[in-house]
Amino acid sequence: MTGLFITLEGPEGAGKSTNRDYLADRLRERGLEVVLTREPGGTPLAERIRDLLLAPSAEPMAVDTELLLMFAARAQHLAQVIRPALERGAVVLCDRFTDATYAYQGGGRGVPETRITELERFVQGELRPDLVLVFDLPVEVGLARAAARGRLDRFEQEGQGFFEGVRQAYLRRAQATPERYRIIDAAQPLAGVQRALDELLPQIVERIGGR
Repeated sequence: MTGLFITLEGPEGAGKSTNRDYLADRLRERGLEVVLTREPGGTPLAERIRDLLLAPSAEPMAVDTELLLMFAARAQHLAQVIRPALERGAVVLCDRFTDATYAYQGGGRGVPETRITELERFVQGELRPDLVLVFDLPVEVGLARAAARGRLDRFEQEGQGFFEGVRQAYLRRAQATPERYRIIDAAQPLAGVQRALDELLPQIVERIGGR
């Protein structure tokens, strides 16, 4: 594949969507095709699965149901959006991907990492993001930002302990493979976050230009 696959990861309130749009604008200024997408979701069918995953419900969702729905949506997303965009040389900026599954279902729900890894290989084959931007901030800051947005979805209603597990899982993955991950301090003002993204731009442009 000749494109570049960049994912933006982090907990609630980390500003991923805002900064994804900012990064997309900077890349488009350099003449690159940029595809913006998100998970769960990204296609009409995958967005319907997203609705199932995020909507609060009187019927508790089993952990394995949640995990399998995540990968079902991902399989559709890969087939319809991500792989075709990468094959034509685009930069794909995705708001969350499989690192979120390791963080939320693994770190938050306690799903064994080996189970997630098996599904990752089955659904994705060898495809992995070229660069993962982890927007990190204290749990209490992220939850306060999420609450300020209004009604909370099913995940946002989880407690602080759940999100501490999510945060630590993200940080462990970033520390284990530092060549592929960048941790960005998302607790700082937006201007500081965007300066950090600006510093990454030459590396991104160089990588896409070398393919």
